[in-house]
Amino acid sequence: MHARRKAERLAGAICLWLTALLGGCAGLSDEARVDYFWIVHNPERSDADRVTDQRRRPEKLLEFYEVRPGMRVLDVSAGAGYNTELLARVVGPTGVVYAQNSRYFLEKFVRGRFDERLKKPVMRRVVHVVRDFDDPLPADVRNLDLVTFNFNYHDTVWLGVDRAKMNRAVFNALKPGGIYIVADHSAQPGAGIGVARSLHRIEESVVRREVEAAGFKFVAEGGFLRNPADPRDASVFKPRIPNDEFVLKFVKP
Repeated sequence: MHARRKAERLAGAICLWLTALLGGCAGLSDEARVDYFWIVHNPERSDADRVTDQRRRPEKLLEFYEVRPGMRVLDVSAGAGYNTELLARVVGPTGVVYAQNSRYFLEKFVRGRFDERLKKPVMRRVVHVVRDFDDPLPADVRNLDLVTFNFNYHDTVWLGVDRAKMNRAVFNALKPGGIYIVADHSAQPGAGIGVARSLHRIEESVVRREVEAAGFKFVAEGGFLRNPADPRDASVFKPRIPNDEFVLKFVKP
């Protein structure tokens, strides 16, 4: 049965590839025509990224982003570029991905890994911007379609970032109708920002309140990284069980 499901999935992926080449594939839904499976399973991606896939569920993540070819995207706190590369593979040669990293994060945690990833041909559509979190883009970069901020919003707390200014900068960079995604590790109710450094978690309601204060409208929560069994009382780097993580979608009215 497992082999049969695998064969069916592979056949579906081939059909999606043929769709891109030939302009149609009978029986496929509109949702299936968005080739996130093929993006994620591209053989050019590294083994290290495939390990990260196991906890990030990138097909679900890309679908939740609603990212499409030709989009202009900002990846806040890009780190070593795992999410940036996925976005670059989707937006294609007609799109662009701005990958923001702070100087502190680059020197303390990334240590050249983003520069190494930039050598990949797919990363030619990526612009690396080294700027502070509260001023993530040059003033002339506007009318973005999408901004993603994955699993580092909590770090802006202990770094002392002006988060109101940061979220407003994101708001100003997006076009009307543009999407802002914030994903992070969930803290216990009432924890607020108090465990942002010790456990690397943040209370979901705090993130939502801060982002909405910048003018955004909350539209959806992706439940695909949720784990209700997580007591949320341990560091995310030493989990006894998979971490409970939230993925929030906001839109600029």
